[in-house]
Amino acid sequence: MRAVAGVLALGLLSCQAAREEEPSRPVPSARPATAGTPDRPLASPPLPLERTSPETVEPVARFWDAMPTGVAVASGGRIFVCFPRWGDPVPFTVAEVREGHSYAYPNADINRLDLDRAVDSLVSVQSVVVDPLNRLWLLDTGSVEFGPVVSRGAKLVCIDLAKNEVVKTVYFPPEVALKTSYLNDVRFDLRRGREGTAYLTDSSTTGANGIIVVDLATGDSRRRLHDHVTTKAEPRFLPFVEGRELRRRPPGKATQYLSIGSDGIAIGADGRRLYYCPLASRRLYSVDADALVDDSATDEQVAATVRDEGMKPASDGLESDTLGRIYATAYEMNGVVRRHPDGRYETLVHDPRALWPDTLALADDGYLYFTANQLHRQKDYTGGTDLRQKPYVLFRVKTDGKPVRLK
Repeated sequence: MRAVAGVLALGLLSCQAAREEEPSRPVPSARPATAGTPDRPLASPPLPLERTSPETVEPVARFWDAMPTGVAVASGGRIFVCFPRWGDPVPFTVAEVREGHSYAYPNADINRLDLDRAVDSLVSVQSVVVDPLNRLWLLDTGSVEFGPVVSRGAKLVCIDLAKNEVVKTVYFPPEVALKTSYLNDVRFDLRRGREGTAYLTDSSTTGANGIIVVDLATGDSRRRLHDHVTTKAEPRFLPFVEGRELRRRPPGKATQYLSIGSDGIAIGADGRRLYYCPLASRRLYSVDADALVDDSATDEQVAATVRDEGMKPASDGLESDTLGRIYATAYEMNGVVRRHPDGRYETLVHDPRALWPDTLALADDGYLYFTANQLHRQKDYTGGTDLRQKPYVLFRVKTDGKPVRLK
């Protein structure tokens, strides 16, 4: 998340990141007025969380059909979103947003669900990301409604935005994209290797979590931090969203704690460290990128470079900027926060409309885009009743940040 003059006007909340050994501290409340003092307006300046307004958090598009997850903004301002096949009718899993409307991208045919031709069609895209060369990459989970990954369905698809055509596809073998995998998000460093390197998170709810490293020239991929404790959901993790505890409450089944592992991912400004977080956690982690891409490094050697970056709000998506700041959605507070290199956090967005802020994308002009998709209101979390109220929304907020483009 990036700070901007417009964001600074929000009066961003700043707090020191808690160390692992320290308990989290409550946000200090406003000092009560002395007894007997006359009524008066709120002290100036107002509390930071009171400064977010509809004028600073702008709706960009509204979605009345399937719920969106990923968002990407290309140089020049083209906007793309994706709609994974989680159970809603999904006419197309990737779209370009133009003048507030969604259009199948790159075409309708590739978006048509056909598991018999998963090799050259899109099964269920979870993330869309623009790389440093202004190409659009689609991360296809190869999984419908969180079912087993289908053969040749899990893949990374590159689209030339000038031609609106697929120019490269990387398929993940079954030892990388496991039957239980859920490929969640991706980041790129095009300086590493002949054509660059991609890093992906596996947020599986039923199997091993981890980071996947991809050589974009050869298509070779391998799992790193496989089933490592920092990529897994915290045991008995219990977030609170909209005033109630959030658990899985599938109809006719026992209530369960959230089990979503490594989800958010962001690359440091210099590309030396990769940041990640499980969705079911309030901690941020990083790992040395040199170790991740070193084929000679053992799993133990890679794990030895993991750093606990301390507490943060419970998050879905992450993003980064050229000043070394990390942005995180904050789904318990309907907001977005930004972490400074010294560990301080500030609030960029606190808005009741931001119902489950999911994915972040920082554009070249400093606007931070994020989807709000009411994920927690799905029937799987409510005991069988779908409480979502359409439309879902793509928002943006102005910041002073610039996206990390490593090339």
